[in-house]
Amino acid sequence: MSRTKGAGRLAGVLALPLLLLPVPAFADEHRTAAPDGAEVYFITPQDGDTVSSPVTVRFGLKGMGVAPAGVEKENTGHHHLLIDQKLEDYDSAIPSDETHRHFGGGQTETSLELAPGEHTLQLILADQNHVPHDPPVESRVITVTVE
Repeated sequence: MSRTKGAGRLAGVLALPLLLLPVPAFADEHRTAAPDGAEVYFITPQDGDTVSSPVTVRFGLKGMGVAPAGVEKENTGHHHLLIDQKLEDYDSAIPSDETHRHFGGGQTETSLELAPGEHTLQLILADQNHVPHDPPVESRVITVTVE
């Protein structure tokens, strides 16, 4: 038997126990747990406010701490701001684009350029990998009018 064939068999035998490991049945088993009572909310603006652009948005958080993206620390996360958007998939990383803003540096406020008119805003706290916690730590959706 050649050395290569023997190594291949050995690798197969060593890999077999890995196949027997349990596989999670649900995607949310990969989500980071949030403590009871954790809340994220808007300090400013408030629901129904009429504002001018740029809009200063300040994030509030109770029952958890803020940690930058990539840092795994229990009971922490970082903010994501949804603009005129609803999150559809809580089991995957939140997309990053103009309507899904990431604050992975641990920021707790931002300045937004918004077009005149009505806009909805929602905050969602996510773990080190941008995945919402379980249960989700999300604000209620607020509506602001930009003049």
